[in-house]
Amino acid sequence: MNNKKLKAVVLAAGKGTRLQTEGISLPKVMREAAGKPLLAHVLKALDFISPEDFVIVVGYKKERVIEAFKGYTFAEQREQLGTGHAVMAAFTALQDYDGALLICCGDMPLLKRETYLALIDTHMSSNNVCTILSGTSDIDLPYGRILRGDDGSFCGMVEDKDATPEQKNIRELNSGVYVFDAQQLRDVLSELGNDNAQGEYYLTDAPLLLMRRGLPIGICKRELGSELIGVNTPEQLRQTEELLLK
Repeated sequence: MNNKKLKAVVLAAGKGTRLQTEGISLPKVMREAAGKPLLAHVLKALDFISPEDFVIVVGYKKERVIEAFKGYTFAEQREQLGTGHAVMAAFTALQDYDGALLICCGDMPLLKRETYLALIDTHMSSNNVCTILSGTSDIDLPYGRILRGDDGSFCGMVEDKDATPEQKNIRELNSGVYVFDAQQLRDVLSELGNDNAQGEYYLTDAPLLLMRRGLPIGICKRELGSELIGVNTPEQLRQTEELLLK
């Protein structure tokens, strides 16, 4: 990784409704796998970034997360209105920052350090304003698909629930992990709309908005396998724990 400026935003505001079937009402990222909260595994993989260079976006029962991870900066997402809305909240703690910004998920504890480093290296070396981590996996995951043009370049993303049967056959998945130029991202966040079934602001719209401005968008594509698993259900939590213990 070269020495350009880098900060990280970790999305950790979710309640994890589907995980609360067992009568445990912790924030999703505080659920434990292999003896540690999910968020602890994510931060361990990112420990090449100093704690003061993180903004952790919290929401549901935020005090539990803040108490457990002293030394980090937090931003509050008061309502959970989507990933784009969460990043808007993060910018309250990133006032004048104009370097590279890694955005990742606090409920994806299996992503490896070398995967994050490969994404950051791709971004830094290619002068993109946004680089998307995409991956292939044999696991059936309900993730957005990466759309490419005839020349192989990025031309958009489609959410799994909005995908046509043909698009569902695309094996290249959006991991939900990105590196952006912070200044350029700040400029397009206000253009995000919530005209969708969920009424949410999706961060997935930001790369397309940047591309329409003629700015370079890149992809770091890797075979990610189980690294792509995000924890949303008790079954995924058990599966994640087994993989971490291996």
